[in-house]
Order: sequence, then structure tokens, then C-alpha cells
Amino acid sequence: MKVLVLNSGSSSVKYQMIDPKKEECLAKGVVERIGMAGAMLTHKPKDREQVRLTGEILDHKVAIEYVMSILLSKNHGVIKDKNEISAVGHRVVHGGEAFSNSVMITSEVIKEIANCIEYAPLHNPANLKGIRATQAILPNIPEVAVFDTAFHQSMPMHAFIYGLPYVVYKRHGIRRYGFHGTSHLYVSDRAAKILKKPKDKLKIITCHLGNGSSIAAIKNGKSLDTSMGFTPLEGLLMGTRSGDLDPAVVLHIMNKEEMTMHEMNTMLNKHSGIQGLSGLSSDMREIEEVLDSNVQALLSHQVFCYRLKKYIGAYCAAMNGADAIVFTGGIGENSSVVRRDTLNEMQFFGIELDSRKNNKRENGEKEIQGKNSKVKILIIPTNEELVIARDTMAIVNKLN
Repeated sequence: MKVLVLNSGSSSVKYQMIDPKKEECLAKGVVERIGMAGAMLTHKPKDREQVRLTGEILDHKVAIEYVMSILLSKNHGVIKDKNEISAVGHRVVHGGEAFSNSVMITSEVIKEIANCIEYAPLHNPANLKGIRATQAILPNIPEVAVFDTAFHQSMPMHAFIYGLPYVVYKRHGIRRYGFHGTSHLYVSDRAAKILKKPKDKLKIITCHLGNGSSIAAIKNGKSLDTSMGFTPLEGLLMGTRSGDLDPAVVLHIMNKEEMTMHEMNTMLNKHSGIQGLSGLSSDMREIEEVLDSNVQALLSHQVFCYRLKKYIGAYCAAMNGADAIVFTGGIGENSSVVRRDTLNEMQFFGIELDSRKNNKRENGEKEIQGKNSKVKILIIPTNEELVIARDTMAIVNKLN
């Protein structure tokens, strides 16, 4: 069985061809700059050289046709016929309250995804473009939607509700939804396997840290709480997103600067966070290079780590302790400095880092807690595409 996993963005399509039984990626790539000059497909088959193609890629349908063409090509492909693809799994960012699990895509499912566009206007329309394009190109192959929000639907109401008039929730669905669900699910499952304990007996804090960052409290295998909220803007400081702030700040700035809603939204999502505080970059690697010489860069690093530390402490309180803390994502996996400065002085919680293990540069899964630490500290590379492939295979197998 082979599953094509698609992640369709506004001007890009990321893809992987996965054998979910072997849990093996056969090929992966991305189509970028869809609808723009210089559109390009970058493709990497397993154990072969990467290849790049340029062309006039006007829309998502053409993009996926390019993907199919290279997957079938004699020199760079990994399949000989479209029928080798057993199913297509689509990443869908927002499923609202309608979906607590992955589902087979039907006309009703498409309608519900469209209903969630108001919650994720930058993501769901692009996800739908990918679905419709694939339906046209691979009309007889089953397709599955896997939602970023689904894993967090287990949160209790007291964790997801905001302190607004209850009628606002009932009328408009204003609540915490959470995101990065497939990543939090994958790394928490891997943590349970590494610790050789059933996940329904564990309390795990998972830190997905990248340009977009979120943290989740996972108790007995289910999401109890998470930092992202109604949108992916809430929570931790991020590459270009503000994270938590007093909502009155938004009204005050809009009034003082005479800003429109669109301008304010752009400031919060694209000009804030590490980029806004440092005035230098949204990339933590570039920030860490100048921590000793750039005061604003140092400040952005300190704010990032401090907010993460506070959330870890809060989730220890919410779960009455933690068995493990997991770091994943580009920053979580690669920044020993972020891990060090976040977990410094948390001995009260039984958290102690081993400096040597933390600083050791090596890829893959590893434990980095100190010998006296009561809490395991893990680095686990995430694999959201594998989660999508697994869910897709499981749903399709039920049809047979």
C-alpha cells in the first residue's frame, strides 16, 4: 500500500509518498510559487539525488499534475502507475468542532471544511484547492482529511472556553481549538514507546517549537490543554507571531496608529514575535549567533524561553506533575540554548537537564535529562506526514 500525503498551502504543495506498512518515505518534495513567476518543483526520491523542475504552474491542479508526473517518471519516480496509490491523505488545518478524528472525504466533509474557512482563512481554502485538484486528477482513489485541530478536541470545556459571554461561543464557535495536533500526537506516542510505558498512564508535555510554536499537556494519551487558541496566533512567542497579549493592546494600537483590521492582523501575524522584538530575524539560528552582541536579539530569546518555561510550569500544575517533556520542531530539536534556558531553575518540578547530553550534536531521538531528574526530557523529531499516512491507511482499510 502506498499513500500520497499532501499539504496544500496558498502558493505551495508539499508532498510525500509513504509506505505506511513499512513506515517508509519513498519520495518527498514541494511545489513552490504556484501562480507566480519562477514556480518550481523540488523532488527527492529515497536514496537518489534531489531534482528541481521549473515551469508555468498556474494553480494547484497543475501543481499536483507536476507531482504525479515526477512520481511516475522513469528517472525520478517511485511508482509505475497511478493505481499503485491506494489513497491520498490531506492535511487540513481547521476542522472546528465537527471533526475529532480523521475522516474519509465526502461532499459533506468538504462542506464542513468550507464552513471552517472563517476560522482559518489563510489555510482551509488552500487545503480545499488541494482536495479538489486531487479529486480531478485521481478520481477513483479514496481521500482522507486529517485535521490539525482534531487531536485537541479531547480538551475539557473549562480548558477551551474563553471568558467571553457564553452566547459568543454558541453563535460563532469562539473557543480554543489548538493546532499542530498531528505533531503532538506523534511525539507523545513515541515518548510512551521510548519510556516503555502505556500512554494512558503518562503525563507528557510536548513542545513543538519552530517558526510556529505550540505546547500541549497530554494526560493519559489525550490532549488536556494546548497553547494555540481560536487561531494559531495565541500562546508562545513565535517567529513572526505575537503570542499571548492583553486584548486591549490591539484596540489601543489600532486607535493610536489609525490601523485597519487587515493592517493589525498583518502586524500580529507577520511583524511581531521574534522578528518584531529583535528587529533582526524570525530565525532562531540567526538570533543565537548574536546573543552576546545584540541586546534586542537577546531580549527576543529571553522572552521566547520565559514564556515556554511558564507554560511548562502551568501544565505541570494542570496535570499534577509530568512524566516527560518532549522537544520537537526545528527549534526544539536543534537549539540546545533554548532547551537550556527554558529548563534552567526548574528543579522544584523535578526537572534537571544534563548539559553534556543537551549540547551533544546528533540527529534522532535521545534522552537529555540529568541523573537526578524525576522528569524525562526527550528530543523526538516529529513526523506529521506519517501520522497522516497511518490515519489514511486505517480508514481506507475499513472499507475493504
